[in-house]
Amino acid sequence: MEPQPAKNSLLQLLADFGNLLQARLFPVLRQELGELTGQHKRMVEILALLQMDQFVAARKGRGRPAHSRANMLRAFVAKAVFNIPHTRALLERLQSDGVLRQLCGWEQAGSVPDETVFSRAFTEFAAGQVPQHVHETLIRRSYSAHLVGHISRDASAVVAREKPAAKPKARPRRASRRKDRKPEEMTRLERQCLPQTTLQQMLEELPRACDKGAKKDSKGLPQYWIGYKLHMDVADGQVPISCLLTSASLHDSQAAIPLAQLTAARVTNLYDLMDCGYDSQHIRQYSERLGHVAIIDSLRRGQQPKPQLPPHQQARFRERSAAERVWARLKDEFGGRFLRVRGDRKVLAHLMFGVLALTVDQLLRLVPCGRAGPAPA
Repeated sequence: MEPQPAKNSLLQLLADFGNLLQARLFPVLRQELGELTGQHKRMVEILALLQMDQFVAARKGRGRPAHSRANMLRAFVAKAVFNIPHTRALLERLQSDGVLRQLCGWEQAGSVPDETVFSRAFTEFAAGQVPQHVHETLIRRSYSAHLVGHISRDASAVVAREKPAAKPKARPRRASRRKDRKPEEMTRLERQCLPQTTLQQMLEELPRACDKGAKKDSKGLPQYWIGYKLHMDVADGQVPISCLLTSASLHDSQAAIPLAQLTAARVTNLYDLMDCGYDSQHIRQYSERLGHVAIIDSLRRGQQPKPQLPPHQQARFRERSAAERVWARLKDEFGGRFLRVRGDRKVLAHLMFGVLALTVDQLLRLVPCGRAGPAPA
């Protein structure tokens, strides 16, 4: 006989949420709006679990009433859920799809704002980091009483339609091994490990300008792109926990410690899984400081053979493939490949809308019953 989950567990909460949708909300929406497709049902599930209206304030004042920012926030989530390539195509979908339009909050097609209003609203959302705050609140609420086994840390290329920024010429400095070195004489990883270094200081030091990046693919061949790099921590069940956007040229290991601190503030996990790009003693020690067990694939150095992980760590390291599947879903199903904005803030906001939809979809997939089922392709 299988043990029943605790009443306050994540799976039980999601199961209750799915049953509530199936038994009460979907029948009411079907009477009011008509027949719902699989994508419409998935949109309802995502909006119901995100509860985004609290993150935007209603505008009051003299003159013409302002367009609802909450409606446009839901529309940008719909853009990711329906994998719509750009805002103009989103407006066309809102004009033709009455069910989606009413789910976003507009009764009539003439009430939908034009493209310039959507552009200004997106700029506001990006400047205020609204999708990031929604995602953080969702993760904290979902994992408040849930223990995460593995966190898979990885980064992926983000191709942008921008001109790469010119890199300033760095002055060559000889590495110093003195114990009394000043912070400016240390490497970035060493500064991040200092007890007095705050998370805000770590984030401010990371470069975010668009530039050229290079990375080896799974076959060991070099891959080049112009744009950015998105760093992500993924929990068991392929659920994104935290994200960081940096310049494409930044090495993966430079964002590992601030990303680990972001994740540690949201969830409690046991193991940190990373590939050989994160093979650094500073990262291992910081992971141990957080109370985690770091399982990092070793990097081959010189002519020595590559060290192999112990068998029990190899079994756990296989869970790191969850990060690769998350990247594939984000780019193929939730608009990650359709990047049409410029600037690191707007690029991160665009990606985070896709991460929001992906996170809710993966949370609901943890429950085998009680949801609307997968949306049709």
